[in-house]
Formats: sequence, C-alpha cells, structure tokens
Amino acid sequence: MEKTNKEVIEILNDLILINNDRIIGYERAIKETKTEDADLKALYASMIGESHKIKLALANEVQVLHGELSTGTTNSGKIYRAWMDVKAAFTGHDRHEILESCEFGEDAAQKAYKTALEHEGLPAFLRQTVQQQQRTLKASHDEIKALRDQYA
Repeated sequence: MEKTNKEVIEILNDLILINNDRIIGYERAIKETKTEDADLKALYASMIGESHKIKLALANEVQVLHGELSTGTTNSGKIYRAWMDVKAAFTGHDRHEILESCEFGEDAAQKAYKTALEHEGLPAFLRQTVQQQQRTLKASHDEIKALRDQYA
C-alpha cells in the first residue's frame, strides 16, 4: 500500500476513534444526567446517532482504500484525545457542568477534524466528506455551547 493511502487511512481511523470517544462521552453524559433532564438525554442520544452515522461513512472509505479499520477509543495518538477526559470529568451532575464537559469534548472533535483537513494528502473527494462531517459536528458543538450558556 502506498504511503499516501496509509496516511489517509490513518487520518480516517483517527476520526473514527474520536467519534467512538464522542459516543462513549455522550453515553456517560446520559447516565450522569438527572431523570428530569430528559431533554438533554434526548439531545445526547441524537448526537450518539450522529457519530454512528459519521463512523459508518468513514469506515466505508477506509474499506474502499483497503485499510484496516480502527476500533475502540483513543488512548494515545496523533490528533487530539479529549473525550477520555470528558468521561472522567462528570462530577457535579448539574446541567451546566455536564454541558460544559460535553462542549470540551466537542472542541476536541473540532480540533481533530481541523487537523485532518490540514493534511495535504487528503484526496478532494474525502476532503468534502470530512468537511461535511465537521460542519455537522460544529452544529452540535454550537447547540451544546448555547445550552451551556443558557444554564450558566
């Protein structure tokens, strides 16, 4: 496999891993959110679904490139690894604190996508996919941030 393909597969796998982290982070947020905050639980569940769809699209591209798919979550690595911190950060369990932790994770996802898009070897057709995913995640980020600000 040529070097460029390997690099592209690595970028896509890093994005898969950050989405895995995002899923686990929101699953934790659902568990830590109070029962009366059903609106937040529904929002988190929709963001989990969003990351599953994104992961599927990325996984398809990795397979097209004949790459091996990364599974699990990030433990170390090259892009940005903050959702692991988010999962450990839930302490106060109030709306503002949980939303603040989720926003931190969303910031991490944005940085991961920015780093991926800065890579020169990312082919144009994949760049479009990654840019669209970044816009989708940015909308979620902005929604979390607006809610956090509302409960500050």
